[in-house]
Amino acid sequence: MSEREKLIKERLTAAFNPVQLDLVDESHKHAGHPGARAGGGHFVVTIVSDAFTGKTPLQRHRMVYDALGELMQNEIHALSISARAPNAG
Repeated sequence: MSEREKLIKERLTAAFNPVQLDLVDESHKHAGHPGARAGGGHFVVTIVSDAFTGKTPLQRHRMVYDALGELMQNEIHALSISARAPNAG
């Protein structure tokens, strides 16, 4: 696991205490892409947390972006998010 991935997982774990957190680095699929050339990675995150209970998908995504903070400006170029509460299918 890269330092970038560790940092992303640390931020999300601290913010949401998830019951599930999966992070996949798909940066290799985007070689040559302008964002990849600038150094930002492409990631897919699946996160399940009680913190998302009663929140709309847009609210959940904003919560994830807020938790990642400045990482969204330099370490992460693209992020696909699946965020849900434990009781949601």
